[in-house]
Amino acid sequence: MKLSGKAIDGFLRKPDPKVRAVLLFGPDAGLVKERAEQLGRHAVPDLADPFRVVELFGRAVADDPARLSDEVAAMSFTGGRRLVRIRDAEDNTTAAFSSLFESLPPGDTLVVAEAGDLAARSKLRALFEGADAAVTIPCYVEEEASLGRVIADLLHEHGLSADPDAIGFLAGNLVGDRKVARGEVEKLALYMMGGKRVTLDDAQACIGDSASMEPDEPVLAAADGDFAGLDRALGRLFAEGTSPVPILRAAQRHFQRLQLAVALTAAGKSAEAATESLKPPVFYKLRGRFVGQVRRWSPPLVRQALERLVEAEADVKRTHMPDETICARVLFQIASMIRR
Repeated sequence: MKLSGKAIDGFLRKPDPKVRAVLLFGPDAGLVKERAEQLGRHAVPDLADPFRVVELFGRAVADDPARLSDEVAAMSFTGGRRLVRIRDAEDNTTAAFSSLFESLPPGDTLVVAEAGDLAARSKLRALFEGADAAVTIPCYVEEEASLGRVIADLLHEHGLSADPDAIGFLAGNLVGDRKVARGEVEKLALYMMGGKRVTLDDAQACIGDSASMEPDEPVLAAADGDFAGLDRALGRLFAEGTSPVPILRAAQRHFQRLQLAVALTAAGKSAEAATESLKPPVFYKLRGRFVGQVRRWSPPLVRQALERLVEAEADVKRTHMPDETICARVLFQIASMIRR
């Protein structure tokens, strides 16, 4: 069964005891890990318990399919429910899970498999969606509105509230990876040092280049027409394992804001005034760079860039081309547009 929408939140709060295996997948690796840990704690409060928790990598499961069934059938020496976590699950583990579901051992051991951005035609996804004792949970990159609500909840856990423009700034600059967002909010809570309400100035002072500004680096380079900078930024992010999808989403957000600012300049506003009017505000360290882009881009060019970015994200989901190739190609095309 595939869960979606509110059903995901309900399941994460109170998992169905009949479900013995969960497949978490999607481009937001931080969200995959966060949800995996949340589910795991329903079975075993201490995820470091060596007697009740076992971790396997997908490649090991693919090489030795029987091991998965053996681990699910095993009992804890200290009693209590067991948890089997599968890291980096891919389609090559389908045979092992198929064997497990055909003869599911008795007991209540929970299997949580963590995967990347599996395609709609994925054999592993299809297997989990068709199994009675299994569910799939997609972990897509959150939009700013939904991430804003998550950030507000995270701040509330630390006894903090925030001004709406601070929430907007945080959501706009932390979208792309839930793990990064959580880490930056925790850093912000420490920064507040006893304060109770986060202002926009607080958020801008605390959230720095270590946040999602990194996925924005190739986007900014593309908007500048900087081939060398774009190549360096993409190379570093891909080497670190960053998914192309958050980069494409960051590019779409950037050019949507650029489109609005450029439209305002076409209506008579200065580039500086158009930039200042954007909500959430442009990160102060990037304001001068953004103003320069507003002056260089025209409404037709921005519209063309957005169309190409939307097409690129669709290509990622429906073609067999490497995601990184699609992402790099469209960003270099955009950089070429402004250079011309």
